Amino acid sequence: MLFNTVEFIFIFLPIVLIIYFLLNKFKLVKIATGWLVIASLFYYSYWKLDYLPIILFSMIFNYAVGSTLSNEKKLKINKKMLLIFGILGNVILLGYFKYFDFLIYNINLIFHQSFNYFNIVLPLAISFFTFQQIAYIVDSYEGKTKEYDFLTYALFVTFFPQLIAGPIVHHKEMIPQFENLRNRFISYKNLSKGLLLFSVGLFKKVIIADFLAQSAISGFNSAVNLSFMESWLTIFSYTFQIFFDFSGYTDMARGIGYMFNIDLPQNFNNPYIAVDIQDFWRRWHITLSRFLRDYIYIPLGGNRLGGVKHIVIFL
Repeated sequence: MLFNTVEFIFIFLPIVLIIYFLLNKFKLVKIATGWLVIASLFYYSYWKLDYLPIILFSMIFNYAVGSTLSNEKKLKINKKMLLIFGILGNVILLGYFKYFDFLIYNINLIFHQSFNYFNIVLPLAISFFTFQQIAYIVDSYEGKTKEYDFLTYALFVTFFPQLIAGPIVHHKEMIPQFENLRNRFISYKNLSKGLLLFSVGLFKKVIIADFLAQSAISGFNSAVNLSFMESWLTIFSYTFQIFFDFSGYTDMARGIGYMFNIDLPQNFNNPYIAVDIQDFWRRWHITLSRFLRDYIYIPLGGNRLGGVKHIVIFL
């Protein structure tokens, strides 16, 4: 169920919004939170129900690890070992779905074997909710988290506007917003702001990106027969298709967030005006770049490393 579908715009979103604010109006805060979690899990599993247990397992696993790390009294094993165990658990889960068939392919190629592929279908958003939770357990290890209840934590992970394609949100910028009682009641200012931003994003996606996609697909499907001008038209169509597609999605996600009085972090900032490739990636998927910088690059030494070590790490 994509943001630009009729089912989402006219059925799912209005129902979730109305029930959420009605429950909060009658001071049923926990039930309202539970409703939003259930709605988000329904949204996630709408594409394929088989992958619902994966995100549920991931949440339970990381909540248990993070809660234990943040409470020294619960620790019965070495703190660093528990952190390593938590990170490995996430990496193994992600690696299995993303790279296991790829590993089999390379083994067959190198060793001239014929092992059968598992034909694994990659679950939606597994990279995003995995990175998000790795950041959470690392912060728990460093004493930067509180002992959140599981329902609040589940909403932090599954909140549907950011679940499928980001932004990759941080607990310290999201959970306080969920816990703020003022955000539990409808704000017509935020609702109108959200509707406007969602409409702008919808226009970018449906009118511009989807139109350009037709030209790009047509050009790539007949690449050998393209003239010089048609080749450039195909290139520019694809270039601006992916620009408006991601820009539109980002606007729609933030717009929906505003409807729920939640300010999602900016995730896209005109990357085509970047001055270099580093600036480009800082602008294209801002929260992904932030995660890679804060939880991989800097902990592994950052710019203190030499060029050879940089290459080794990122290989």
